[in-house]
Amino acid sequence: MIKNTKTQPNRNGSSTTKVPETEVVARPRRRRFTAAYKLRILEEADRCTRPGETGALLRREGLYSSSLTTWRRQHERGQLQDQPLAREMAKLRRENRRLRQQLERAEAVIDVQKKLTELLGLTQTDAGS
Repeated sequence: MIKNTKTQPNRNGSSTTKVPETEVVARPRRRRFTAAYKLRILEEADRCTRPGETGALLRREGLYSSSLTTWRRQHERGQLQDQPLAREMAKLRRENRRLRQQLERAEAVIDVQKKLTELLGLTQTDAGS
């Protein structure tokens, strides 16, 4: 017995055929994973030692290997903690990295200015006036 069917006339119009109805979902719902779940999966993946174990884990959980790769990167950056201190530390690390890059650029500009001053034969008193 077919559930959720509708009847449709045959080509010759004599009898009807039962055709299953198809349901089209408007938009699939995107899954969201908590930090605790991601950490648990990463720990399980790290314990996988034999060939095929990681694949079996991913199939069992319905995940893609790209998710595992993304979560590992997030974990390395300290983005998988639910604690406010961990988020603050990650924010400070990003700021520290940005400031170091800014400092390197400033030092490079200063070095170029020093070399230019030497090439032009200017002294510091001449350059300032």
